[in-house]
Amino acid sequence: MRFWNEKSRLLLTLELAVILPAAALVFLSAWQLKSIQRDRSVQAAFERDFTQMLKITDKQMNQRIDELSGDIRKQLNESGPCAQTFDSVLENSPYIVGLWAYGPESGLLFRGQPSRMKDSQFWHEANDFEQSAEKWAPAEYKDQVEMLEEMEKKGNPYRFYLNTVMRDGKEVNEPFSMFLINGTDGEKMIGGFVFDPDYLYKQFFPQMLDTAVSHHEEQDEKNPVVMMVRTRNDYTPIATSTGWDKGEPEVERNLEGAFPGFVLAIKMRGTTLAAIEEHFVKTSFLTLGAITLLLVVGLVFTHRSLAKEMALARLKSDFVSNVSHELRTPLALIRLYSETLEMGRLKEPAKQQEYYEIIRKESERLSSLINNILDFSRIEAGRKEYDFRETDVRELVRTTLDAYRYQIEQSGFTFEETIDENVPSMSVDREAISRSLLNLVNNALKYSPDHKYIGVNLKRMNGSVQLQVVDHGMGIPREEQSKIFEKFYRVGDPMVNNTRGSGLGLSLVRHIVQAHGGMITVESAPGEGSKFTITLPVDGAREKNRAMAEGA
Repeated sequence: MRFWNEKSRLLLTLELAVILPAAALVFLSAWQLKSIQRDRSVQAAFERDFTQMLKITDKQMNQRIDELSGDIRKQLNESGPCAQTFDSVLENSPYIVGLWAYGPESGLLFRGQPSRMKDSQFWHEANDFEQSAEKWAPAEYKDQVEMLEEMEKKGNPYRFYLNTVMRDGKEVNEPFSMFLINGTDGEKMIGGFVFDPDYLYKQFFPQMLDTAVSHHEEQDEKNPVVMMVRTRNDYTPIATSTGWDKGEPEVERNLEGAFPGFVLAIKMRGTTLAAIEEHFVKTSFLTLGAITLLLVVGLVFTHRSLAKEMALARLKSDFVSNVSHELRTPLALIRLYSETLEMGRLKEPAKQQEYYEIIRKESERLSSLINNILDFSRIEAGRKEYDFRETDVRELVRTTLDAYRYQIEQSGFTFEETIDENVPSMSVDREAISRSLLNLVNNALKYSPDHKYIGVNLKRMNGSVQLQVVDHGMGIPREEQSKIFEKFYRVGDPMVNNTRGSGLGLSLVRHIVQAHGGMITVESAPGEGSKFTITLPVDGAREKNRAMAEGA
């Protein structure tokens, strides 16, 4: 009942410390997934990332345009605004279609891209822009100069506007820039250039979009995106990144700075944010279910382990009780007989000799028990070492049995010893093999109350040597034969429980045999006795088996 109460307390502790928090975690996770599904938070997170990506791409586009504008402005300031300078700049800058400058004293200077002036449509576009500039440049000059000076102080000397032209029946946006340049005789002029829409649509935008997409894929390969640019009045893309597929954009942003009138958009490639969120929620629920299942399996395993540990604790308690009893009995006998001899109460030499033999045998039994316990302690601590030496196994078995033969015969047992002469010498630990044999013989003595027979056989079988101990005792049930080599384990037969023992003998035998690269087996049936067989390899397989046993 004491062990059951301890087990109940441990199970209750397990339930409070593990099961309840785990159940709460599962419940909260499920509730959070429901909230995600309801509030569309996954989709919102992607949209925030997309918004940030569009903002960064917009900034990168403007930085690139500022670099191009700065290069043209530098050339105009160095060479001065004149027709020759304009033609040279236009020739070296295929991404612009027109270049202009205005000052109150110099008037308006405008030049179109020379290589395209033969195109009548282009000539009309350039002529329309020049006529328009002649009207608004004088009127806007003063305000534009003040505004550009203020902007230059803030580090952004460029302003951009949008010009619209008709091409093939469609409106096409032509962004144009405006900045301050130095005119002749120190005159302050406003100048600028008109971007080529073909360059923007076919080169600039696609290149910038591909760069942004490739950078995103380096950071997130699992969620590829595509981007496009359109005008504010038309939802048809004018430029796209590689891999753009049909579908509605997830997030859009009105471009600023150099591209008024344009819209930058982004979406997932081959899917949508809603589909991703649905997949995420489903996957999360499946994962949560798997975790819950693992938790249940873990709890079941923990419960079984706890039950096993409680059983082991009970076995350890029995072990302490049995060992205490086994230590107390020989010590009491040794003390009793030694005190009798010391007081000189025995006058007959034969009786004295009998007492001396009893003291010797009890001392040997006590030493054997202590050695078993010490060996077990070393094995548990991983400090057990064996002294392997070339040994005549036949002589070792005979010597061991001769030392124990008197006790066997005095206990009324019929003893048979069969040792084959073709058993070779082997590299073994003499003391360990001798102790293994004595443990098996001692078990036969303990658990053979009625049919008192012990047989020891040593023989060679192919590439191994077999040492067998046979008895006609109570036997071992089949379901318990795999457990008897475990530490502290004792068969549940009442007669076994009433017989003194530590439950360590067979466990030590198995460890010794495995350290020698061998194995131990048992053949037994209740009421028909038992046969324990130690098999030790004698060829190259011994080292291999020993190494495998040490690794295990």
